[in-house]
Amino acid sequence: MAALVGDISRSVRLLFAQRHRGWSLGARTQSLSLARCVSQAASQPEPAADDNEAVSQTFVNRNPRNLEQMALAVKDRGWKTSWPHREFYHRLVFTRSQHHVSAEVFSCSSPTPVVSCSTKEWAVKRELASTQCVAACQAVGEVLVQRCHRAGITRMVYRSIPWQFRSDAVQSFRTALKDGGLVLSEPRRKYIGS
Repeated sequence: MAALVGDISRSVRLLFAQRHRGWSLGARTQSLSLARCVSQAASQPEPAADDNEAVSQTFVNRNPRNLEQMALAVKDRGWKTSWPHREFYHRLVFTRSQHHVSAEVFSCSSPTPVVSCSTKEWAVKRELASTQCVAACQAVGEVLVQRCHRAGITRMVYRSIPWQFRSDAVQSFRTALKDGGLVLSEPRRKYIGS
């Protein structure tokens, strides 16, 4: 290895010396081809056919949400009398207070939000005249759509209380989500086998 590095450095020095002295074009191309030949690494032996057909004993799922996206993963059902129900992969929670609007996406496996957006964030707050109006709800919806797409979440469950659902603010939030490409329902779980 040291000999190969030494040959490469000698050929590079020779190339710069020739260029500095103003040698002809033919001598330069010969020195370039010499540098290319020396700089190429030794070829690796071809892998045997048995190595390509060997099956690994361990399998690592690089996409843990694959079963969820195919609607094959198990949904936690919870109790039938509990509200909100627990049968979801991702659930959207939209809250309005006197001063702020926030939206959070929860996964069925974690109690902390996976994706969230709020008018408490300075980047959202500075673009709005008011942090609790209908325009604020629409802005939170648009920002949440972008964050969900970056996280790879395109479907989620969203159920609000009926008397809150009829308000203009909630309707503008829901419209912003649908216009952004989010689907506010999840497919029914598919059962494999008998």
